Amino acid sequence: MNEELKHKFYISTDKSKLDTQMIHDFFQTSYWAKNIPLATFEKSIQNSLCFEIYEDNQQVGFARVITDYATSALLKDVFILESYRG
Repeated sequence: MNEELKHKFYISTDKSKLDTQMIHDFFQTSYWAKNIPLATFEKSIQNSLCFEIYEDNQQVGFARVITDYATSALLKDVFILESYRG
């Protein structure tokens, strides 16, 4: 049976594809990062391993990991846009 996928999601770690404005806008509505300055947010991105979730070419989710790349990692700032939850 050959079924068409309703959604075509994929995960990327390519920071050049990040929609930083969308992520920063989302953070402004969160309890954990409300009022975070854009410069601070951008520095956090530069110094983290980031995972983005896309539907086709539209970013719909984000998470970042603070890690030493050997023994320790901390998952932070995980979200999926509300219209994609459920």
